[in-house]
Amino acid sequence: MGNLLHKENQQLYSDVPPTKLRNIDEKFRAAKPTPFWRWVADQFFYNMLENRFFSLKIKNKENYDKRDPQFANIIYAPHNNWWDGIVGYNLCRRIFNTDIRMMIEEMNRFPILARAGAFPVNKKSPQASMRALQYSVDELCDNTKSLWIFPQGIIRPPMYRPIEFQTGLAYIAKNVAKKAGGVNLIPVAVNYPFLREDKPEVLCEVGEPIILTDYNFDRKEFTHRVEKNFEALCDKQFEDIRHGNIEDYEYLYKQKLKWYKKLEKRLKKIDMPKNSGV
Repeated sequence: MGNLLHKENQQLYSDVPPTKLRNIDEKFRAAKPTPFWRWVADQFFYNMLENRFFSLKIKNKENYDKRDPQFANIIYAPHNNWWDGIVGYNLCRRIFNTDIRMMIEEMNRFPILARAGAFPVNKKSPQASMRALQYSVDELCDNTKSLWIFPQGIIRPPMYRPIEFQTGLAYIAKNVAKKAGGVNLIPVAVNYPFLREDKPEVLCEVGEPIILTDYNFDRKEFTHRVEKNFEALCDKQFEDIRHGNIEDYEYLYKQKLKWYKKLEKRLKKIDMPKNSGV
């Protein structure tokens, strides 16, 4: 894959978040989901995807069922753009049917997210970051919950290589395994290609889960191993898309035909007279 972007020759994305709201020292707030607000979030975030993307498709969703159900899940994905969290929420709620927790920045912009299972992380403060990590560990001692996380810790272009994780994923996994006996780590590759429609599509591929019960490992070595496996999954997805091998994806939703698409289909069925000059 010789045309990939490499970190030594590009500075596309800043480590400094772009909005003014991110300069606010955000206080930690635990997630407080309620049935009503969870229902509101389910409808709101699903409609957001439907309005912005032609379809959402998923591949190998059966890999999720290979996890050990007696343990909670850490579901990790690349952080390519603003939509990643919305995609993750919909996958967890509509495909995996799990009680989601999500660690995010910019909770100031979307306070409703706390009612849907999200909680803030303030990376400017080591104490606040550690509190968010420890909260994640405590929540995942309940095996009915899943944490959706972006281990890169910052938005990167889809083909940015090498994929590098911060050590927060390893910290959470190690401590959950120690306290709860184990944890499932489930990778999900996500891409947003334009294919044959006038809107992009969302393609999600679920990788093989890692069922982690041994917590006696070096965090840096573990992080490096998970990075490489995840990079291989993302590269494979990219190659499949590049070669048009997407027939194994299943639809979560697909937009209905617009009026002009319906008209186009009708016009194609009309036989024009041979001497019409058309």
